[in-house]
Amino acid sequence: MNITLQQSEIHKAASIEITGSKSESNRLLLLQALFPEFDLKNVSNSDDSNLMTKALASKETIVDIHHAGTAMRFLTAYFSVQEGRETILTGSKRMKERPIKILVDALRVLGAEITYEANEGFPPIKIVGKKLLKHKVSLKANVSSQYISALLLIASTLENGIELTLEGDITSIPYIKMTLSLLNEIGIKTAFENNVITVCPIETPPAAKTLTVESDWSSASYYFSIAAISAVGTEISLASYKANSLQGDSCLVDIYKHFGVSTRFTETRMILTKESKTLEPLVLDLKNAPDIAQTIAVTCFTLGIPCDLTGLHTLKIKETDRLVALKTEIEKLGGAVTITDKSLHLEASKGIKPMVSIATYNDHRMAMAFAPVALKQAVIIEDAAVVSKSYPTFWEDLKVLGFEITE
Repeated sequence: MNITLQQSEIHKAASIEITGSKSESNRLLLLQALFPEFDLKNVSNSDDSNLMTKALASKETIVDIHHAGTAMRFLTAYFSVQEGRETILTGSKRMKERPIKILVDALRVLGAEITYEANEGFPPIKIVGKKLLKHKVSLKANVSSQYISALLLIASTLENGIELTLEGDITSIPYIKMTLSLLNEIGIKTAFENNVITVCPIETPPAAKTLTVESDWSSASYYFSIAAISAVGTEISLASYKANSLQGDSCLVDIYKHFGVSTRFTETRMILTKESKTLEPLVLDLKNAPDIAQTIAVTCFTLGIPCDLTGLHTLKIKETDRLVALKTEIEKLGGAVTITDKSLHLEASKGIKPMVSIATYNDHRMAMAFAPVALKQAVIIEDAAVVSKSYPTFWEDLKVLGFEITE
């Protein structure tokens, strides 16, 4: 399904409810499968979290997680400790091109029994669950923090816990800290000193409690972009957010000050307000929040300001090669982009071509990141339903804001 976003103006005051964080939800769903003592509220309604829920409940030998990269990494670890169970973990065509070797090698060091069903280093994989007796392991830390979190989430079920040594520069530290904070919240002791993370084995089952998932900051990023591009005085209210978030993408609050977007918090809501601001070129290292790179690049392009974004090396192994996809689609709109394997440079744009058709590459973030362009110029979004991966109601919520959308 392709949709057309007509050139639109949004309501000066709008309110949106956003579902729970996909990142928090997927971590807590796995922990709940290991420790059924607690309940979850405000779980993400994304495809990825629905697939995670279904996979954890499945009794089948073959578990297909489609495009859900987080689920692939987390479930590889989870099924490794399901004693006596044999699982073949597979996914979409793109998932079979996304590397898993670093995580598999680490799990094998701990004693896991995992083999490749097709290509060495890539899904599908066959996992025979067993008791993992070893506890010391090292991992390259500059590829994907999800490999690290996958190990940490199962660590407390191991007889001696885990002592995990991280090699090289650590990518996406906020996501690692999120995992550790959630473990602490259910009573698991952890330590993170220098480049070594320790997770203690759990001695008694966690106490029964209800955990509420904070709403998703990655999903909020598109509203920061909309606010930045909107008229001075525009106000957008989002629920449910807190100022002291565990989510790395909460750095949006500071980043979007650059575009004149101020943020204030009430008990459960976050209110974005567009204020008058002289726009300057943006230079930013996003190694701790790479998922918002597409949003920021499109914000800069639409506002006509140049940017240099670095720390983007993980974008090449996402749903698509996001750096190549960004360059291709921004240049369709009339922009000029230069990329390396870990950076993006955008020239100041001189205008936006109308009615350009944006390809989305099976990538939810491509669809949502380009939507705010419609505040300046009509745009077509191809395969718009791809947003269901993380934010199924995105297009309906944009209509609430005042976007005019036709199929």
